[in-house]
Amino acid sequence: MYQLNIWSHFAGAHKLIGYNGACRNLHGHNWKIRLAVLCEKTNDIGLTLDFKTIKKTMADVLDELDHSYLNDLKPFQNENPTSENIAKYLFETFSGWINDDNCQVKEVEVFESENASVTYWEQT
Repeated sequence: MYQLNIWSHFAGAHKLIGYNGACRNLHGHNWKIRLAVLCEKTNDIGLTLDFKTIKKTMADVLDELDHSYLNDLKPFQNENPTSENIAKYLFETFSGWINDDNCQVKEVEVFESENASVTYWEQT
């Protein structure tokens, strides 16, 4: 098995509805994202999945979140755009784009700051 790790980022604003603290107010983060993809085998030239393809997929997905008010976006209209919910949303979205017979999204890690992150994966 091979694990590919790709990092990217986006900036966005949110507020946490029902939270009893400062995060209930509108504020922003520069989120850093780590996507981990597991692949079973390489192709005839020794690649599992082209990093260029994964980076393009990440850019397409994260462009929808970048410089936005996350609470207004469809995935977060019925739930808070917490780091946990962002990680789950990205996992599901990346899985829909990447998963095939050879490669599967393993996990998505969302860093809200340099010192705090959450990782989402699904047990199989």
